[in-house]
Amino acid sequence: MKITKEEVEYVAHLARLEFSGTETEKFTSQLNDILLYMEKLNQVNTDGVEPLTRAAALSNAFREDRALPSLPHDLSLANAPDRKANSFRVPKVIE
Repeated sequence: MKITKEEVEYVAHLARLEFSGTETEKFTSQLNDILLYMEKLNQVNTDGVEPLTRAAALSNAFREDRALPSLPHDLSLANAPDRKANSFRVPKVIE
């Protein structure tokens, strides 16, 4: 065990937290699992690996700004439920 029940109770006391006996056992087990996993990660050979500031590569997500021709009126209004000339017709919303 990397961490004891007494250490969990001590840290809980410092943080002004109160745990029942079962909660203390549960947190002791969970924290122990985390610390054992961290120990396993420390065993991995990282020689020659450059440090990262984030896990995923950051790249510009914007596309080049190019002017393209617009859709013709008939095509843009093809699925309109109601239209008037070259416009969408919508119900009046101002009372």
